[in-house]
Amino acid sequence: MSNVTPVPDNALLDEKDALSTPFVKCLLRLMRAQDTFELWQEKSDADLVCDFIVTRQQRRAIPLIGGPDLEVQWRLEIFYAAVALAIEEQSGLIASPVLTVNHEGFGRILLTAGRLVVLSKTLRDVHRFGFDNLRKLAEAGTGLVDNGLTTIKTYSDVARV
Repeated sequence: MSNVTPVPDNALLDEKDALSTPFVKCLLRLMRAQDTFELWQEKSDADLVCDFIVTRQQRRAIPLIGGPDLEVQWRLEIFYAAVALAIEEQSGLIASPVLTVNHEGFGRILLTAGRLVVLSKTLRDVHRFGFDNLRKLAEAGTGLVDNGLTTIKTYSDVARV
């Protein structure tokens, strides 16, 4: 008798669906492109993005006050770079992320296309950056991409300057 708890089928579908979204595909491509020593070559896509998963219990264990370490900053940068790449692929315009984070974990992300600010978001508690599960990761990234594309469509003259 095995002591492994079976995973419900809908949880597997959620993970599979999340990994197949255009945003997560962009995220995975960027992560694999930065693997210059091919250390992640054998890792599955799910294993590669697992660092973005920070459950509520894990988040509670992280102190309220603290600065982000280099690994967290890298995840933050690659996440918003994937948002920019997905916007770029779908709009045909170059989207450039500008990220500033201070030593206390507060900052701002700006994404521009042409002269248009496509995304402007204040960041706080960056040292706790992460998502409850893969579905939430995919939804957050896809939502930011969709908002950026809507902004580009609304102000296309500014974006195309």
